[in-house]
Order: sequence, then C-alpha cells, then structure tokens
Amino acid sequence: PLPTAPAAAWSSSGAGGEPGAEGPSRASAMLRHLLLKLRATGPVTVAEYMREALTNPGQGYYTRRGGIGESGDFVTSPEISQVFGELIGIWYISEWIATGKPKAFQLVELGPGRGTLTDDILRVFNQLASLLSKCDISIHLVEVSPKLSEIQALMLTGGKVQPNPEEKSAYMKGVSKTGIPIFWYRDIQDVPPGEDLECLVTGMAPFHHLQFLRTEKGWREVLVDIDPEVPDQLRFVLSPSSTPGTQNFIQPEEARDHVEVCPEAGVIIQRLACRIENDGGAALIADYGHDGTKTDTFRGFRNHKLHDVLSAPGTADLTADVDFSYLRKMTQGRTATLGPIKQREFLKNMGIDLRLQVLLQNSRDSATHEQLLRSYDMLMNPKKMGDCFNFFALLPHHRLAHPDKKHKPESKSPLLPVAGFGELLLK
Repeated sequence: PLPTAPAAAWSSSGAGGEPGAEGPSRASAMLRHLLLKLRATGPVTVAEYMREALTNPGQGYYTRRGGIGESGDFVTSPEISQVFGELIGIWYISEWIATGKPKAFQLVELGPGRGTLTDDILRVFNQLASLLSKCDISIHLVEVSPKLSEIQALMLTGGKVQPNPEEKSAYMKGVSKTGIPIFWYRDIQDVPPGEDLECLVTGMAPFHHLQFLRTEKGWREVLVDIDPEVPDQLRFVLSPSSTPGTQNFIQPEEARDHVEVCPEAGVIIQRLACRIENDGGAALIADYGHDGTKTDTFRGFRNHKLHDVLSAPGTADLTADVDFSYLRKMTQGRTATLGPIKQREFLKNMGIDLRLQVLLQNSRDSATHEQLLRSYDMLMNPKKMGDCFNFFALLPHHRLAHPDKKHKPESKSPLLPVAGFGELLLK
C-alpha cells in the first residue's frame, strides 16, 4: 500500500532511484528542479510529473533528445519496417477513394517521431502519383520538440526549410523531396481545417496520465512526492482526500481498483471528433493500449530496457497504455469508431503478407532477406508488437451507414469497407 501524503499537500505520487549513472549533471539538474518544485508546492499528479520529465523546456527528455530508433531508448513500428508506413499510406489512399477522390487532401500527423512514417507514406504517394495527380496534397506535422523537428526536416526535405513562414500558425515550412508542401505546428489547434479531406495519424502515449486507487475511504489520486527518508529521491503517495481528478474522471460503474486516465488524450479526441463531424475526414490511432481492462501500465524506457519511472527523471522515456474505451467515450457520439484491433490483424487485413512476398522476391542479398523476415516477425508476432499495438479509427457516421436508407431504398451505392478493419478481399 502507498503512504498517504500529508494532509497539507493537495495530491501526489513517487518512487525512487539513483541520480542517474548516465549524464549525472543533467539528471541531477532535472531532479533538483523537481525537488525544489515539490518542496514549494507539495506532491504533484503523475501527469504533472510526466509533463516536467518529458517536456520541460530546459531539461525534458523530448526537448533535449529524440530517443527513438536503434540508438534511442525505444523503437516504434515505423522504425522497424518500411512496410508499416507503406500500409498506412495505402489506408489513407483507400479512404480518399471511398470519400470520392476529393481535390485536396491534408495528412496530419501528431508526434511524428523522426519523420519515418511520413517518409514511407510519401513514398507510396509518389509511387501512386498517376492516381493522385489531380489531388492537392499537403503534410501537416504537430511537433513540440525542436530537436525532433530538425530531424524530421532533414529526413523529409533534405533540411530545406523556412522558419516562421507567412502562414502564421505554422512555425516551419518546407517541401518534400517529391514536391509536397510540409508544415510544422506546435498544437493540433493550429492546423487549418482541411478544405476537402483531412486524414490524421497519431499515437496517444506521449500524453500525460493521471492515476487513481480505490481505498477503504473511496478513490484517492496517486501523486509524486519527495521521500522523507531519502531526501533526493522521489516516491508515490496517495492524496489524503479526493481531488478534482477523482471527482471528474472516475466513472460510477468503474470495476477496476487501479485506474489510469489521460485527460489530454480525451481533449485531443474531442477536437478530432469535432473536426471530422464538421469537415469530414478520418483519424487513425495506433498505439499500445487496451479496451478499458488494464490497470497500472505506467513505465519508463532507457536504452531499450525498462527503467524505474521515478529514477533519474529526464533521462528516460515515460509512457502508459492508451485506454481506447475512454477515447470512444470522449468522441461523445460525434463520429463512428472502429477498433481497437490488434496490430497483426490490421496489418494482415492491409495485405502485409503480399507486400512481404514482393519485397523478398526483389531482395538481392541474404542480409536484406533476413532483415525483412526479422522486422515482419517484430511487427506481427503476438509476443512482440503484434498484440501490444492496437489500431483505432474515427470516421464520419455516413462513412459506415447510409443516413437516408429508409427514405430512399433505391439508393444502393455500396459502402466501401474500411481498409484494415475487415478482411481484405484481394481481387
């Protein structure tokens, strides 16, 4: 059981660790900052701790480094195999076709990492240039990390970018190697609404989670505080009484005893749902997650290994699983939702097996051959990423059901199935 924070403290959580063997000055600078903050304000929510550790302008993990890929702290699906991004590109083109091939197409990505996914999608768009020739395509990246936006710009434009363009809401603008305009924004709100079709791809894990425990006295929030017995370490504690979080985010029918909620993800989903309801489009969300069944998934990664979340803050990536049942609830019925379905099912439905065969036939050397099979196994194996990652989509209601069926039974234009969420019939 976790200790309870002093009654004077509003709320809190924590757990300890060494000041960080790697980069002690940086770890201790971040830790010093947190210790000063906690002494001044008392315990903070898990979400506030994650925000500081990940995005603090001076010492935050994301702001100081982009720890993605082989040399970083964690690997994402696009980093493992080009096939992943190619199939996502196919998904967007299939939605573009299902929407009647509109003249303009905005692709928005939240948290684009190193730009690998966008790069793979752009390659597909280029390969299908004749199909898309009359469509005005633009790419819109939402990225808070200055370091990552530099890496993205290098990968996607060769580094040819213009800071502070005339488009006031974007902080950077460039043109892809294939001639498609790319814009960078700090917030999804800054992205102008799509004129015709807007499609969005994102993960939800980087958002900050609150944690709650059911106790004999009712729900209490988990907070981060200083460990009184080890003054330079952090520990988790429970709020002495209910907090705004326990009052606003725990559903009366909740059966679990330990709950994580991500209010920011809820806000993002609401904004996406409003955009889709008003302007059409589609959103595809791919992330670690569950459908309202898991409890404590808060964890840290450093050098591809699990890392104590309260140890050496600022030197490790912190994440938690996405609760897709919460996201579904937060659409408030504005859009239809599909999923979550497991990554291996989605990719299989998208034709990954066929694509792998083509690549294997075209690979000249055994090293490439092995790499293709290894990356396929990583994406599809249920014990690796196949069952951990899930896909979830938001679409306008009319995309899945004819609103006027009752009045016009003769309108039998068949609805095109949503790629990835049903078995792909290869004709």
